[in-house]
Amino acid sequence: MLSCKQQVARSSDYLDGQLSFRERLLVRHHLLFCPNCRRFIKQMRLMSAALRKLPEPLPTDLEQTVERMMREQSR
Repeated sequence: MLSCKQQVARSSDYLDGQLSFRERLLVRHHLLFCPNCRRFIKQMRLMSAALRKLPEPLPTDLEQTVERMMREQSR
């Protein structure tokens, strides 16, 4: 059985579906018996879902772009 430290090290790969069949079984076996790691995986899933809902980053030159558009519009 995996230790919690080993489980945490594999968590991202597990959630991304990048583990081999054998490694997935080891992770699932550990999660079956470890409520703390189940909670950790659940938190990682929630964080991933929240990050996917964030808007795209604003352009770095947004202020200059808005000023230019306003100048062009006032002509």
